[in-house]
Amino acid sequence: MAKIRVGRVGEQIKKELSQIIQSELKDPRIGFITVTGVDVTNDFSQAKVYLSVLGSDEQKEETLKALARGTGFIRSELGKRIRMRKIPDLLFKFDASIDYGSKIETLIHQINDGNSEA
Repeated sequence: MAKIRVGRVGEQIKKELSQIIQSELKDPRIGFITVTGVDVTNDFSQAKVYLSVLGSDEQKEETLKALARGTGFIRSELGKRIRMRKIPDLLFKFDASIDYGSKIETLIHQINDGNSEA
């Protein structure tokens, strides 16, 4: 039963974070971000936020720095939008699964192109 609640809280945090980052944050270093997932600990003390960022590696690092700097503001906005006793600490991490998926897709296309020529 507790796992279901943790999952629901994670999804709600993901939804609200997406809205906060898109509309409330005004930092020019923040590029095009997609919140791909949120893992919340069982005691709701920490939330790992997985992000997908378009751009170069340098732009990704700048975006991560800007988000780390705005963590206090983001948590306060989350507190206004979600009724929880304690808002979890946010840890921002890059989600490499999209890059990995596109790499696998290009490899499959290369293999299929090689088979069609033979």
